[in-house]
Amino acid sequence: MSPAENERHHRFLRSFTAQEPAIRAYVRRLVPSRADADDVTQEIAVVLWEKFSQFREGADFRAWAFGVARMEVLGWLRDKGRDRLVLSEDVVELIAEESSRDEPHLHRQRAALEACMAKVTPDQRDLIMKAYQPESSIQEVAGASGRTVAGFYQWLHRMRRLLLDCVKRELGREGSS
Repeated sequence: MSPAENERHHRFLRSFTAQEPAIRAYVRRLVPSRADADDVTQEIAVVLWEKFSQFREGADFRAWAFGVARMEVLGWLRDKGRDRLVLSEDVVELIAEESSRDEPHLHRQRAALEACMAKVTPDQRDLIMKAYQPESSIQEVAGASGRTVAGFYQWLHRMRRLLLDCVKRELGREGSS
């Protein structure tokens, strides 16, 4: 790989990895399942790389990536059109527009939540994350925490409340800056 190609590759990777969580969240709002979102996001990454030569240096990578993602989701929906669980193209367009518009706020919320999660102890953070894993069982997580299921739900409720209050403070602080 030439130095210019190597630099182009690094620019793409830096841009994509910085935006990948937002792209994944955007796609997740448009397709029916997490597995579908993973498949579509993977395909979007390939298309973004293939079209990266068309990306203008200095342009907004996120906006460009969301445009590509929107087209890929619509293509995926057309391919899945016979599946009655897939939304109509008009509905997806509406959700895509709203998602694009709401993304900056959602990004700030995610950043605030990450900052707040960093404030809880590693053990607490681990339990919270385990409770929300797709295949997790609350009974198993509660048992591993040494709590009853009811006790674990109460603890989880308190942690969610603490995190919500922290996120609101973080966003308020950001708004007053």
